[in-house]
Amino acid sequence: MSSAPVLTKAPGARTPRMGLKAQRRFDVIWRLVVAFLFIIYALFPIVFIIGTSLNPTGRLQATQLIPDNPTLDNYRTLLTETNFPRWMFNSLLVATLVGVITVALCAFAAYSFSRFRFRSRKRLLQGLLLSQVFPNVLAIVAVFLILQQLGQFYPMFGLNTLGGLMLIYLGGAIGFNTWLMKGFFDTVPRELDESAMLDGASQWQTFTTIILPLVRPVLAVIFMLSFIGTYGDFLLATVMLSSTQKYTVAVGLSLFIGQQFGQRWGEFAAGAVIAAIPTLILFYISQSALQGGLTSGAVKG
Repeated sequence: MSSAPVLTKAPGARTPRMGLKAQRRFDVIWRLVVAFLFIIYALFPIVFIIGTSLNPTGRLQATQLIPDNPTLDNYRTLLTETNFPRWMFNSLLVATLVGVITVALCAFAAYSFSRFRFRSRKRLLQGLLLSQVFPNVLAIVAVFLILQQLGQFYPMFGLNTLGGLMLIYLGGAIGFNTWLMKGFFDTVPRELDESAMLDGASQWQTFTTIILPLVRPVLAVIFMLSFIGTYGDFLLATVMLSSTQKYTVAVGLSLFIGQQFGQRWGEFAAGAVIAAIPTLILFYISQSALQGGLTSGAVKG
């Protein structure tokens, strides 16, 4: 009785398992390469501006990523011989107040549009959306004249005032953010409102104790968007502010590369590095709020 022949694999033949491992390894490698290239692309401007701020010559032509003789003289000059601390205070004050007021106003408006049904509701929503179609730059002359007239009756909201600048930022931020927050409010089940009402809660208590904790992620996002957009604005602040003491950090830093172009880049870079710190801190603090779930802890069992 003859036995069946036994087939042996060639020494160089690949098994399907080995091919799958090689493919996975290749996928991991090319993804790491792409991620590494993107990291270099993102970090290069940051490293360059830090190197410029540490360069004793203060010139872009002689700037290296790692200066030969790094020094903190640019930071020392910026903080002691210029109005940079005042500019930072103005920017932080305006950006923080605009962010807080924007979140509060948009939360009230979005809750009203989401939960209440009233006449001309859709038209008001469409009007908010239409107001965001036109860029703010188109209305800069009209806004300038409005602040000029408003300052005659309310000096704290006129031209060359931080109050007037805040009014402009608030007017341009409420429309889009209200739409964004309304969509988030719509995802919150209405049964939570009804349950709170049955337990004796008022409309205000329902809004503050039930709804707002559930929409905390979008509140954090809107505050961050408002803060960053206001903090880094240059065009509107340049037009509306004329006094050096009222300048924001973006307008103040432009003085170092304006009339004496190419001679004070070291101080400009040092100011840019310091000005970026509040934004980094804000992102770090807001991580938990951004990662929080929509209905985390709202329903038991």
